[in-house]
Amino acid sequence: MIVLNLTCSGGHHFEGWFASADAFTEQSEAALVVCPTCNNAEIMRLPVAPMVRRRAAEITPSSSSRDSAERALVQQTLVQQTLARLAADADDVGDRFAEEARRIHYHEIPERSIRGQATLHETHALLEEGIVVLPLPAKKEDLN
Repeated sequence: MIVLNLTCSGGHHFEGWFASADAFTEQSEAALVVCPTCNNAEIMRLPVAPMVRRRAAEITPSSSSRDSAERALVQQTLVQQTLARLAADADDVGDRFAEEARRIHYHEIPERSIRGQATLHETHALLEEGIVVLPLPAKKEDLN
């Protein structure tokens, strides 16, 4: 059993539990995987960090739920700060994102960090070409 982080083309994030990655692909292609928020069947997997098993001696029993909540808040803050820093350092190419990513990947222009918008279809095409992209939700101020 695997747990996948998923997003729909409407930007809603959710988890899905599947027997395997192939099971997700089969169900997704058959439009059996839908967003629980908007019922959208255009679903995409989000990148996840690998799970690293530690030796039993390194694993300590979890402390109170308060400590867990504090750790989660610190982690969330660090992620938000890192994403904000990456966004600030990247050139905003708007809806030309897929085109610019390809030009950089194929060494047609100098390498640089970019950010912008791409459709679900464009994102899938980039990934199929071996161009690594990281889909992120838009900031509220960017939606206005």
